Amino acid sequence: MSTRYETVFILTPVLSDDQVKEAVTNVKDFLKKNGATVKHQSSWGLKKLAYPIQNKSTGFYQLFEFEADGDFISKFELELKRDERMLRFLTVKMNKNHIEFAEKQRNKAAEASN
Repeated sequence: MSTRYETVFILTPVLSDDQVKEAVTNVKDFLKKNGATVKHQSSWGLKKLAYPIQNKSTGFYQLFEFEADGDFISKFELELKRDERMLRFLTVKMNKNHIEFAEKQRNKAAEASN
């Protein structure tokens, strides 16, 4: 049975726009290739970090919301650990309230942009 997950990861700020797009595409392709369904993807852009990581004070933030089997997560996180462009990542399991809240926030943002 599939469960909904949300992963936020931070890419190193020394990457060009094309390299960031390539890293994001690699993550998306890995998810799809392993049977996960991407429900939402969002780029938060270059943001200041709360504390330095690997002597970097900024990073490119990305969010992926996807459905996958629970045993897939360890494989996915291992893939993220192997990518030297990743500074940090966090995957959380979404419950129904979390899913509702995320969808509400997206709807508000879509209405505000219209």
